[in-house]
Amino acid sequence: MKTVLLLLISNVFMTIAWYGHLKFQHVALWKVILISWLIAFIEYMFMVPANRIGKMEGMSGYQLKIIQEAITIIVFIAFAVFILKEPLKWNHLVGFIFLFLSVFFIVKKF
Repeated sequence: MKTVLLLLISNVFMTIAWYGHLKFQHVALWKVILISWLIAFIEYMFMVPANRIGKMEGMSGYQLKIIQEAITIIVFIAFAVFILKEPLKWNHLVGFIFLFLSVFFIVKKF
């Protein structure tokens, strides 16, 4: 659970770093790149420990990656809808459902 919480926090910062500048298109590109790098540094302070802890708890690299991707999608959907004001359409939802199915098959121990 600690791994998932750290991944969630990390992905909030990652989403802001990668997509937050879209709300500030009047700001010079070099400035948003610099700000994004600073935000991404904070993201790494959560991502690296999350992966280290997850590995120490017995998770595989595949499991850590797919869980991170699932969290990224959830955080991005919220960001796109509430910050970018972009609607979530049915085709987006179907695509995300397929991604979450991949999470199930990779995390599930067969």
